[in-house]
Amino acid sequence: MTTRRTLWLGGGALALAGGGAVFATARAMGSHDEYAAAVAATRAALGETPEIGDLLRFATLAASGHNTQPWLFRVGGNQIDILPDFARRTPVVDPDDHHLFVSLGCAGENLALAAAATGRPGELRFDPTTMTVIFDFARGDARGSTLFDAISRRRSSRTVYDGKPVSNADLRALADAAAVPGVDLVLITDVPKMTRLRGLVIAGNAVQMADKAFVRELRSWLRFSPRQAIEMGDGLYSASSGSPTLPAWLGPIFFDLMFNAGAENDKYARQIASSSGIAVFVAEQADPAHWSQVGRACQRFALRATALGLSCAFINQPVEVPALRPDLACLAGLPGRRPDIVMRFGRGPALPFSARRAVVW
Repeated sequence: MTTRRTLWLGGGALALAGGGAVFATARAMGSHDEYAAAVAATRAALGETPEIGDLLRFATLAASGHNTQPWLFRVGGNQIDILPDFARRTPVVDPDDHHLFVSLGCAGENLALAAAATGRPGELRFDPTTMTVIFDFARGDARGSTLFDAISRRRSSRTVYDGKPVSNADLRALADAAAVPGVDLVLITDVPKMTRLRGLVIAGNAVQMADKAFVRELRSWLRFSPRQAIEMGDGLYSASSGSPTLPAWLGPIFFDLMFNAGAENDKYARQIASSSGIAVFVAEQADPAHWSQVGRACQRFALRATALGLSCAFINQPVEVPALRPDLACLAGLPGRRPDIVMRFGRGPALPFSARRAVVW
């Protein structure tokens, strides 16, 4: 009902502006085809002899909080550094930069997989002095993988899934892919536990929705039109979340009018109820080095899910609201630990990919 009302209000507002204004606004918004072409270019296949810049492009196809892409690259000799870009922090939802360092690990895993597949195998490590993910590589035989093949197809699908169970064989494959040192993965597939976790997500969402600073920060990362998403190259594009697109000037207005806790809670309840399972990632220690390992694990999980024809989406509210972390840790069977990432998974429709910024190094 919210979506229909938003569409009606948006169309009414444009109609009031007159036919000429409607045409001009439509041109300024850009088209879905234009957006799809721009995104396809960032996900183009690697050639037989890719340059370093091509490998970095694949690194940036990793997941990141609010699609902020909070990384910088530095290349020297046989070493690639992935540095935190603190200018792209989200201090309200992520005050200790937990999600930022998880994002660096996601990018590092993509980089390592792409390099190995194109004859530059190497190892990832974390330098706690510079807070940097480092990839040391050498020349060697190309080693492709199903995870590498899935990099350009992975996306966060924030929509309703079909609710059908995932086979035990696929669950084992997901767990095997996410086996990264220093990280525990807990897969929750039974309905009672998923229902309890849904309650934590909704409780966390209610807390966040009541925080004006959180809502303001989230709104700053929303991209409402195809053209805006292309030009910014980051953030959460409306169509990628199954929401209608609007002119960039109109989107924030309607966000303020329509974004409310009740509608969001109902949405999350439906989405979680439609999921096949939920993955909870928990690091052995709460520090940037382990957070980057969590990033590697959840990226590998998402890539394996993509290869299996599954969709994934983050539901991190119980992680982001500190008061809910102990309940989540107990639900996951790891009391006393800090949960890091929560992802739901299942089979669902493919929404548009998120945009990416140009690679600079």
